[in-house]
Amino acid sequence: MFRILQITILLLLAAVVHAQNVSRDDIRGLDEQIQDVKKDVIDLTAELAQLEEKLLFPSNTQVSIFVSLAEAQPFDLEAVQLKLDNEIVAHHLYTFREIEALQKGGVQRIYTGNVQTGSHPLEVTFVGKSPSGKEVRANASYKVDKAVGPKFVEIKIAGTESAINFKDW
Repeated sequence: MFRILQITILLLLAAVVHAQNVSRDDIRGLDEQIQDVKKDVIDLTAELAQLEEKLLFPSNTQVSIFVSLAEAQPFDLEAVQLKLDNEIVAHHLYTFREIEALQKGGVQRIYTGNVQTGSHPLEVTFVGKSPSGKEVRANASYKVDKAVGPKFVEIKIAGTESAINFKDW
């Protein structure tokens, strides 16, 4: 009787171990399927974002404005405000990581919108801090000459000089 009980317990343990192995393999398979689905969702999201941009901002009327910092400027940008056609179209407060990225040569797209062909006044205001902690403010104006096709304008901020330079792409 004791021997039968031992054999039964061994058989039950073998069945449990076998079930655990199968379920681990099943779990690995499910995990791989989940990772594939996540990748597909990310790809679809990127495609949808591109389609949305094409629909909302057709190339004939699209204007995009970018912000960058002048090189070798020890300056912490705090905020930028844009007025296009005398309307505030963008206002951005910068995080530490965004400032760090801009200081390393990064470029931020601060605004994308639709405008008719012709000349449009652009006003830019920025606030920041110099390395000594002094607040730096400046503003500048620019004429965005929009033709048929997309228009790209870069705003390069030289904070310690309180200067704003514009560049058409």
